[in-house]
Amino acid sequence: MPTSRSPFATLRADIPSSIVVALVALPLCLGVALASGAPLFAGLIAGIVGGIVVGAVSKSPLSVSGPAAGLTVIVLTAIESMPTFQVFTLSVMLAGILQIGFSLTRSGVLAEFVPSSVITGMLAAIGLILILKQIPHLVGYDADFEGSFEFHGADGTNTFSSLWNSLTGALTPGALLIGGVSLAFLFWWDAVKPKEGPLRFVPGPLVVVLIGVLGNLLLGVVMPAWQLGTEHLVQVPIVDSLAKFPSLFSLPDFSAIGTSVVWITAVTLAIVASLESLLSVKAVDELDPRRRTTDKNWELLAQGSGNIVSGLIGGLPVTSVIVRSSANVDARAESKMSTILHGSWLLLSVALIPTVLNLIPLSALAAVLIATGYKLTKPKLFTERYKQGWTQFVPFVVTILAILFTDLLKGIGIGLAVGFVFVVARNFRTAITFACDGSDCLVRARRNLYFIHKYELQKKLAQVPDDSDLLIDLSSTSYVDLDNVDIINAFIKGAAYRNISVTVRGDIAERSAPLIAAPTTGVRFA
Repeated sequence: MPTSRSPFATLRADIPSSIVVALVALPLCLGVALASGAPLFAGLIAGIVGGIVVGAVSKSPLSVSGPAAGLTVIVLTAIESMPTFQVFTLSVMLAGILQIGFSLTRSGVLAEFVPSSVITGMLAAIGLILILKQIPHLVGYDADFEGSFEFHGADGTNTFSSLWNSLTGALTPGALLIGGVSLAFLFWWDAVKPKEGPLRFVPGPLVVVLIGVLGNLLLGVVMPAWQLGTEHLVQVPIVDSLAKFPSLFSLPDFSAIGTSVVWITAVTLAIVASLESLLSVKAVDELDPRRRTTDKNWELLAQGSGNIVSGLIGGLPVTSVIVRSSANVDARAESKMSTILHGSWLLLSVALIPTVLNLIPLSALAAVLIATGYKLTKPKLFTERYKQGWTQFVPFVVTILAILFTDLLKGIGIGLAVGFVFVVARNFRTAITFACDGSDCLVRARRNLYFIHKYELQKKLAQVPDDSDLLIDLSSTSYVDLDNVDIINAFIKGAAYRNISVTVRGDIAERSAPLIAAPTTGVRFA
């Protein structure tokens, strides 16, 4: 039997990967906070808590949690409807308590009913969105916030119009140069990165950040007109001294606990954040090279714990998020120590070196996210799904298009609906066969019979001629819906009047003998 290793045994792989995830998480935390109308530091708090608290409690080896773009509309609406931000963080804390309740009622099992075609469609859609949304940042068009996933922007633009505006408007030469070099390096490094030796632990995104910072400083010397200004750089909140750093945290306003808006927001956040987390963790399990399976009910407990802590210290709601998680997988993390360390790096960097973080160009980080997006939506993924048949390919494509043109949750909902249609359609395929040879007739169920098979069963039994010997073969079934049992009962009761001898074969018939029976002779159980 394999023995469980200490989390510290994987540090050689987890430390480099945690640095990559922290670099990816930094602009996303700030961008989600900005889009939510919350203090920028609230997004960083959520990222720190998602790493340290959720990472420590969760049993997922690779999932990374933090503030999610999918909650921005809910959060923005809630903050605008409440008197203070501290009232909103009370809702976040209460949402965490509700999530723990979901865990205790074992609601995590819902994630297992999502078809794999929808999960892979979600991953591919997120990859495409990353590429489409980050190209503007790569060329210096920073009108939209980092981490946006919605198709329609608040200013009336959409994903494609923003992309068009960024490419046809006035490009920022410095951003384009830094972003282009960074992106080229990432693809080159992925192709030539050694599998042995110390260089294999060098994370490409960290080199890209150094390229961005040093490149922008160099532009200030050799070509000042191309040097990027603060609007094109990371903007972490800065305090005068480390002693004032704790002032960026805040407690919730417990005096508002009796107001209805607090509880309505808490319930909404708990439900939506739980759904996003379950879908994300399910997707990460499929990305995991070792195919480890996460306990979904325990994950709800971990997410609830994170939201309680985040709400208590002034942070945004936390969910498991795909972008950071996929970056974690791609960086070859091996355990949840990578997630915990990424939260630690965020905390230490914003506390000790915020001025250094504010030298990082957004175009360099955009290159990291574009490379991450490409790995989620490689052409190979589309060809593999196509080869699996239309029942897999259509829900996959529909999920991608729905997420691209709406948002994450709506798109997944549409994908699930289409997937369900195909599931029903598969079950409507012929489940019952009928054949006659002289007076000997056979009605055979090829798989379990549910209510949707009632019409087919009635149609086959109606073909049985008078004066025949009928075998109803249920040996291939482990379940027959009671509606179908009633149909069989009704046929058996009328069989004696038509001189039909009926034999019912199969274990299910024996277990259902009190139901499949008739007060007539000529009925046997084989």
